[in-house]
Amino acid sequence: IFNPGGKEGPAGDGLKIHLQLWDTAGQRRFRSLTNAFFRDAMGFFVFFDITDEQSFVNVRHWMVVLQHHAYCPSPDVVLCGNKADLTEQRAVGEDDALSLASEYGMPYVETSAATGENVARAVELLLERVMRRVQLGHEHAWIPDWAVGAAPPKPRRSLSHDGGEGAGSSSCGC
Repeated sequence: IFNPGGKEGPAGDGLKIHLQLWDTAGQRRFRSLTNAFFRDAMGFFVFFDITDEQSFVNVRHWMVVLQHHAYCPSPDVVLCGNKADLTEQRAVGEDDALSLASEYGMPYVETSAATGENVARAVELLLERVMRRVQLGHEHAWIPDWAVGAAPPKPRRSLSHDGGEGAGSSSCGC
């Protein structure tokens, strides 16, 4: 149950979500699976290794892939610079990462899988963005209910006493 901004982190305002994290590490053998998962996912992490400049360069490629295969052209994404515990080996500056994140309109967090640093914060950021989009979509829905599963409304006809259609005294929605 997710409660954005709760005292103790995600704790519960009645919004139940199903969270799955998939780590494909960009491997080719997962390429066909990632396309299918991208279509159904509502949010994404794009990770790069702060000690490997090429992994940072690859972020642009992954953003194009996401924009092409995700459920919409501007999905919710959090950029994560991993291996924050290896600052002495840093090859990608934090300013460069922040600039790239700003270019794509996404938050940036430096994380460490080894120490767990900022991992929960990254997840919380992504959940906040996804839930905000879900709430906005629900509150400002422009798609009629019948277009997403309910039966379409039946046309109404006015009936007159002479048996013809027109401006009569009753109407039927059947």
